[in-house]
Amino acid sequence: MTDSSRPPLAVFDLDNTLADTAHRQRFLERKPRDWDGFFAAAPQDPPLPEGIALARESARECEVLYLTGRPERCRRDTLDWLAAQGLPEGRVYMRRDNDRRPARRTKLETLRRLAATREVRVLVDDDELVCEDAERAGFTVVRARWAAQSAELKVAQEREGRT
Repeated sequence: MTDSSRPPLAVFDLDNTLADTAHRQRFLERKPRDWDGFFAAAPQDPPLPEGIALARESARECEVLYLTGRPERCRRDTLDWLAAQGLPEGRVYMRRDNDRRPARRTKLETLRRLAATREVRVLVDDDELVCEDAERAGFTVVRARWAAQSAELKVAQEREGRT
């Protein structure tokens, strides 16, 4: 039963939705991939203006939450980055450090848990497979197509369960 006395939720992905990861793709192009370097460089991500504007706009009617495939060990850097961008305060849902399941599975599980008690008004994400699964599950989705796509990041999200 959803609680209609509380505002609906707007759920935002981070990487390539709010944060431009292009400068750190080089860490994924190496063999083996340098995950520590990839995540260590996240605090330097430039903001993506389209995503930032949509999050701020959504905060007028919704409670904004952040749902990322980043591992829990990145929480402090992630919270600092969100605050530095002037983004709405909101809970941040992160992947457990050793969880390697595909983003489409982990994110959909979290969305379903949230929807059990609250209206999820929208999910904003750049991962096409996450978006497709969320739509199939009945969620309204905005595809974040404003960042350059990375084949390496896509493999990392879907096959390696890393972001």
